[in-house]
Amino acid sequence: MINRKKTEKILDVNAAMQGSLVFSDPVNLRINGEFRGDLTAKGNLVIGENAQVNATINGEDIVIAGKVKGKIKATKKLTFKSTAYVEGEIHTPVFSIEEGAIFNGRCNMTQETLSLEELSEYLSVEEEKIMEWVNKGSISAQREGDKLFFNRKEVEAWISQNQ
Repeated sequence: MINRKKTEKILDVNAAMQGSLVFSDPVNLRINGEFRGDLTAKGNLVIGENAQVNATINGEDIVIAGKVKGKIKATKKLTFKSTAYVEGEIHTPVFSIEEGAIFNGRCNMTQETLSLEELSEYLSVEEEKIMEWVNKGSISAQREGDKLFFNRKEVEAWISQNQ
């Protein structure tokens, strides 16, 4: 039997960058410098204590210790360390803020259900593909009028079973 360790992808950025960064595969990303633009990352994203970020950020598990201005969407958890200074709009199902952190803006705690559009964005899959899964009975959905809604915990269990 071959025993292989899973290789962990780590990217530590300590530079000034501008533009769009997209990581489709899970990665442990740490930003320590300046970043402007759009940032999408699966896995763990850390904005370091000395970082200055002005961006739209989409991620799974996000930890902020530096200065961030923009829109932040964490699909799993968002944490502000005591040194964090954040201005903007945040969307997350779980939010933790340490004493000393500063947050000026708007917070929306994600609901336990996801719309078809939200699930499509969350899974990075076309809505048509999700509809195929629903029609085959692969994933369950609740119908309210002409709209579909998905239970977040059921979706996460389904993801775990189908990886």
